[in-house]
Amino acid sequence: MSTTLDLPVDMRGAFVRTVSELLDTDPSVALVLADISADQFLPELRKYPERVLNVGIREQLLISVAGGLALTGLRPIAHTYAPFLVERPFEQIKLDLVHQDAGAILVSVGASYDWPAGGRTHQSPGDVALLDTLPGVRVHVPGHPDDAARLLRTEAGRDGVAYLRLSAAVNAQPQPGSGLRLVRPGRRGLVIAVGPMLDPVLDAAKALSAEGIHVAVAYLDTVRPFDGAGLRAALDGVATPEVVLVEPYLAGTSSHAVSQALTGRSHRLLSLGVRRDAELRVYGDAADHDRAHGLDSASLAVEVLAFLASRHGTLAS
Repeated sequence: MSTTLDLPVDMRGAFVRTVSELLDTDPSVALVLADISADQFLPELRKYPERVLNVGIREQLLISVAGGLALTGLRPIAHTYAPFLVERPFEQIKLDLVHQDAGAILVSVGASYDWPAGGRTHQSPGDVALLDTLPGVRVHVPGHPDDAARLLRTEAGRDGVAYLRLSAAVNAQPQPGSGLRLVRPGRRGLVIAVGPMLDPVLDAAKALSAEGIHVAVAYLDTVRPFDGAGLRAALDGVATPEVVLVEPYLAGTSSHAVSQALTGRSHRLLSLGVRRDAELRVYGDAADHDRAHGLDSASLAVEVLAFLASRHGTLAS
């Protein structure tokens, strides 16, 4: 029995548990590491040396090895910090995976700024936007460890390239299901919360409700492909065609997907996320960065209120 079962229940712990179980039950699953989390997979490295590989701090090789394993018929999972998984070996993702039609599951930790003390080298708010330049890559942004485990298991049984973006920030409750699903009804516009942004958005919605402004809140943990049909259905239930998109990475990353889904349909869109206009060169903690980017619940309430008020200068619930 793997010692990984003693890990705390966070997204990274859920990832290690799930991969360990998949390796035990599915002989087509392989794991490729670049030192990160290797200590959590020591039993698996010994038990499955032909399917569990640690290439060391060689992230380009990490992706190329995953591509090679995929071409032999295996379903490889490649794992490291987000900037080392997406940004550093981007050419290998483009050529060794996507261009070769070699399927793999890329699983990152670190998110946009989970570890600010690590500095800019360990921050990756542009990872989803970068992968969005490649055709056919599925992108999942879970908001809870249970969601992360569910999405990983689903991808293990599929083909193609998928990205699973794990975060230290988590919602209090998992959100079963798929696609864009409504979690809070309302008539004054729709706020889409991606992954771990759900709890801050719900807190902001409660604050607005206390002021008589009742916004609908929807949750989304699979952002590519984007659930356009779900968005249109959710908007049918609100009185005003106003959409606020809240993403835990670069602001506006999915704005084109929203606009495409609403082509020919009158709407207004506000995109919130990690700021594009400045690079934060301070450490602090993740909560400090949330506040600096306006992604804490108080800032979100202010931004949504200002956006809704900007239409006619008045608000209606």
